Amino acid sequence: MYRYGFYFDSTYILLIIGMVLTLLASSKMKRTYAAYRKVPAECGLTGAETASRVLAAAGITDVEICQVSGSLSDHYDPRTRVVNLSSDVYNGISIASICVAAHECGHAIQDQADYGPLRFRTSLVPAANIGSMASWPVFVAGLIFSIRPLITAGIVLFSLAVLFQLVTLPVEFNASSRALNMLEGTGILSEEENDGARKVLTAAALTYVAGLAASILQLLRLLALANGGRRRD
Repeated sequence: MYRYGFYFDSTYILLIIGMVLTLLASSKMKRTYAAYRKVPAECGLTGAETASRVLAAAGITDVEICQVSGSLSDHYDPRTRVVNLSSDVYNGISIASICVAAHECGHAIQDQADYGPLRFRTSLVPAANIGSMASWPVFVAGLIFSIRPLITAGIVLFSLAVLFQLVTLPVEFNASSRALNMLEGTGILSEEENDGARKVLTAAALTYVAGLAASILQLLRLLALANGGRRRD
């Protein structure tokens, strides 16, 4: 059977680097969001009103805007064609609330335009969910019992989750770009306020970049552990 120092092997450095990157990006996003959450927009629109105006300007009439619980739980569901906004964003009149609402509408605009990366990401959701949940149990079982196909299967499953995060990057960046264009084109935010919105959306985008980097480092760790097991077979 396979013997390996799971808790003291050198590959933990990859895990630590990934955690640090994720924490730094998350911290920056929370600080930026908190700062612009305190800045009311000159237009006085709530996030829900902003979403309604952006969708109307894009010619979209069949997307519903709903309020959901949680903090920063905002998302667009392409299956039900619903823009879900957290209570803080739905009712907020801050620059942060407006740009988050516009970003989610950016996904609705992508859906309306049949944006390829969004379609691909949506199709990957089931496989990515299975990969993220099953990869480590399968991989560890393969290491413990020295079953090479299980080790390989674990790596492939985790790779599906990494692929999902990779595809997510262009989807999120494009949604932010569409949101900024709509905010500027509709005059919802002034030029100065758009600079603030850009900072909020850039900080949010960094969390996706950091998440992808952390996942890639985790994948490298799996490969390193697998190669270590091969040397001991």
